[in-house]
Amino acid sequence: MFAGDVREDWNGTTMPDSRAMHFWDGDFQVGRWFAGEIDGYEGIAWDVYYLYGPDAAWEDSPAPLAGSGGTIYGERETLEMQVRALLEK
Repeated sequence: MFAGDVREDWNGTTMPDSRAMHFWDGDFQVGRWFAGEIDGYEGIAWDVYYLYGPDAAWEDSPAPLAGSGGTIYGERETLEMQVRALLEK
């Protein structure tokens, strides 16, 4: 999401978890979709999280949303609290 970002310089291993899948989206399709469909604005969602629990289903859009926020680092404590609440269910 920075000027000059190129696929060749992207580090797809910053989250070393075998359950995480990393994809390059040079056209920002995912960020545009989430901005419009989930957040309701025209633009690109980035440095945000969308948290869905085990009861979530993807029909026209994923629901129910268990939590969201950004920046991810700035909201890390809230994100942790929301993940813990889901894990306790």
